[in-house]
Amino acid sequence: MLGIPAGRPNPAAPTAVTQPRGLPRPALPGCHLPATPVTETSPVTRIERPGLRRTGFLLLGLAVAAPLAGLLWRVLAPGGWTPWEVAIAALYLGTLPWTAICVGNAVIGLLIRLTKADAPAYIVPQVAAPAGPPLRTAIAVCIRNEAMETVLPPLARLLDGLEAAGEAGRFTLWFLSDTRDPALAAAEDAAIARFAAGRPPGGIPVRHRRRESNAGFKAGNVMDFLDHHAGDHALALMLDADSEMSAAAVLRLVHALRADPRLALVQQLIAGRPATRAFPRLFQFGMRAGMRTWATGQGWWQLDDGPYWGHNAAFRIAPFREHARLAPLPDGGAILSHDQVEAVRLHAAGWRVRCLPDESGSLEGNPPALPEFLARDVRWGAGNMQYRHLILRPGLRPMGRWQLAQAMLLFLCAPLWLGLLAAAIGNALTGGGAATPMGALAALVLATWLANAAPKLLGYVELLLRPERAAPYGGRLAVLRGAAAEIAFSILIEPVSLINKSIALLRLALGARDGWAPQNRADRGVAWGDAARLLLPHTLLGLAGAAALAGVSAPALLLALPFLAGPALAIPLCVWTASPGLSALLARHRIAATPEELASARPARGGGMAPAAQPVQDAPRHG
Repeated sequence: MLGIPAGRPNPAAPTAVTQPRGLPRPALPGCHLPATPVTETSPVTRIERPGLRRTGFLLLGLAVAAPLAGLLWRVLAPGGWTPWEVAIAALYLGTLPWTAICVGNAVIGLLIRLTKADAPAYIVPQVAAPAGPPLRTAIAVCIRNEAMETVLPPLARLLDGLEAAGEAGRFTLWFLSDTRDPALAAAEDAAIARFAAGRPPGGIPVRHRRRESNAGFKAGNVMDFLDHHAGDHALALMLDADSEMSAAAVLRLVHALRADPRLALVQQLIAGRPATRAFPRLFQFGMRAGMRTWATGQGWWQLDDGPYWGHNAAFRIAPFREHARLAPLPDGGAILSHDQVEAVRLHAAGWRVRCLPDESGSLEGNPPALPEFLARDVRWGAGNMQYRHLILRPGLRPMGRWQLAQAMLLFLCAPLWLGLLAAAIGNALTGGGAATPMGALAALVLATWLANAAPKLLGYVELLLRPERAAPYGGRLAVLRGAAAEIAFSILIEPVSLINKSIALLRLALGARDGWAPQNRADRGVAWGDAARLLLPHTLLGLAGAAALAGVSAPALLLALPFLAGPALAIPLCVWTASPGLSALLARHRIAATPEELASARPARGGGMAPAAQPVQDAPRHG
């Protein structure tokens, strides 16, 4: 890819848990795998039968894929098979695994969220189980060339909330800096010193350290801290510079780790912070709805083999330091998308990793405009495709290999969809589609879109079926308005993203190495010239495809229009969705407003989230 507080544990089928999983001995290049078995037992006493659940998920996926494949046959088989149609069939079948995953996770997630009084606690029962002894926790904030005036206020609110809860003695705040620029480092030091000096006496201590080198990027930064500065802390809460968590959310994660000595890491679901620009506002409205059902469904069948996204998560320091230490890749490069690999290594060592499918009190900043969004996709794609070096190495559990494969599949589907569109246009231009039944083709296009959008569509369905869950969004009518705007937005933006992913993967295949540059997190306008330089290839592809189909088949053009309109309009879309005017219009009418935005006028309570920022009128940023 939420809003439901953790409550009582699910009372169903209490019995003893299975014994700890065995520890694989072979070392994995790219990771160190010391041999320390997990021996603790767990107080969580519900049988979950992972094999049965995963078999059920597989069968559900096949039940989704089979009728889509049958419909594809009905579309392509009449009139015989052209080479273009063979290519179309092969490419479409290549996308079916991801399509089936989307539907499977969404359907299971919706059913759980509608039938369980406390769905997050059903997926992660540790949050409602009796807790063990108190444990000291380091709040670790990774920073690199950040605007500290935006980083520090959410942390102040978190510390205030923890101190108000009487937890000051169990936490320490650490800033883990990878900033190398002398001027930025000096400003960072001064801001942190002022922040620490302004904290009340007897409150949570504030510490700061800067590495001498950036070896290993963020993963190296974290491991350096665990090796040299974690001290007597048993747990770590990982935050990014744009993370924001409430005290209640943090204490819930800590409680889960205290309740289950075999739980190494618990990942909180993350929603977007209230956004002042149209692009992140619309993007995160759909992402939030989709992640609710996706993470709930995925958590049901992945169980202890859950994901890690690198922040807004808490972990047990000893097993993380022992098993999640990453060595360079075979080519000498650092693992960029380190978090998934760290989770997989913990799985392999027999430790539990769970994802709490609830975003309450857990926020992050999203890219402020389309250029930053596309750049983030390029970074993530470069990192995820490195998993090809690790996925077949000895020492991994089957679910760990699947998790790495799924992360790669997210990006590999992009060139498949782009190739599918190109093959369909080629088939139309050469007359191969003359016998195609247009009704069946329209049904296939619609069914495919519905299946791939199932997580967010069913996320909206949940809100509409549960008025009390829609109320924080302004009610069901507000949810419908936001969903309509977001769906229109995503139909236009997603093809642009697919083209960009495909270009990025092609560049990687040709040897490009873009690294992991610092991110722009600040709101900005986008100049027309900047948008044109970035998006001219996308625009030309969209216009060329539309022109080709317009010359041979008006029905084919109509069916392809949802996939071609976004690229053809990419440049104005980029400018408009970053403009203050459109952003202010959406905010004024509360279209795609989040619960945090709507609650921002109410006085903040201890541990509450930040007030929503107000739209800023600014000029386009060049360069």
